[in-house]
Amino acid sequence: MTTRVEHPHVTSRDGVCGGRPVIAGSRFTVRSVVGYVLNQGWTPEELVRDFPHLTLAKIYDALSYYYDYKDEIDKDMEENSEETAKDSRPA
Repeated sequence: MTTRVEHPHVTSRDGVCGGRPVIAGSRFTVRSVVGYVLNQGWTPEELVRDFPHLTLAKIYDALSYYYDYKDEIDKDMEENSEETAKDSRPA
């Protein structure tokens, strides 16, 4: 049995972004934080500047969540990538 690690700024609820992990009090997914920071090279400070409803603590907690549950988030990113969406469209 795997012990879940507590992340005070990350939550998952049915009906909010398909139950995927989001920053608490928002609809900003952990997947999006990872996309901006790790894939596009934004700094957490740039995210706060462009998304002022976020805080550095929330962004860093989302990144920490990613590293604790990397396989889960990577799978979510793969399932929601633009190319996967194209592949699933009817011909």
